Amino acid sequence: MYKGLFITLEGPDGSGKSTQASYLREYFDEKGIECVFTREPGGTHIGEMLRKIILDKENHEMCDMTEALLYAASRAQHVEELIRPALISGKVVVCDRFIDSSIAYQGYGRNLGDSVRQINEHAVGDCMPDLTFFMDLPPSVGMSRIDEDVQDRLEQEKLDFHNRVFGGYKEIAKYYPERFIDIDARRDKEAIRDDLISAIEKVLKDRGILCR
Repeated sequence: MYKGLFITLEGPDGSGKSTQASYLREYFDEKGIECVFTREPGGTHIGEMLRKIILDKENHEMCDMTEALLYAASRAQHVEELIRPALISGKVVVCDRFIDSSIAYQGYGRNLGDSVRQINEHAVGDCMPDLTFFMDLPPSVGMSRIDEDVQDRLEQEKLDFHNRVFGGYKEIAKYYPERFIDIDARRDKEAIRDDLISAIEKVLKDRGILCR
């Protein structure tokens, strides 16, 4: 159904996802491959409005299920308005976080369990990533990279929460070994970039998007 390629970047806060997204933008521009770069929560006008609500550190009263449902709502709009049309038209889509973030952060981090996966199956339908790069970095290291005064509502959570999220990602990877690629994010950013591009080029060549 989808002619394009759907790539997601996942991992703990502070693991370097945004930096790698910038490298990938340069790569696809150089190759002349049309690519859409987006993020979650967000990616659409409605999604960005929901992002402000979800991540606002003044929203202390938000309950865990409300948080999970807001993420799913943003994702449903994102898929319908931006991601699915781009993939149908044959574009590459690179998304900073997607469904795995919800399962890790709300399912494992908030202890909401499998209800998060069930909710998000309605949000994404058949629109799942082809490649997911997991930026493997201990949460304590990632959090040390983010100044306290700029941390959002979830980044301000205690280390125990972030450790549960990290463990959740490890469990998710076991269920989807065909698309999850573990990336050692403790290395220098250029080495990480090279690993991502190597994996992406293999898929692009297999699909005929990039000449061998």
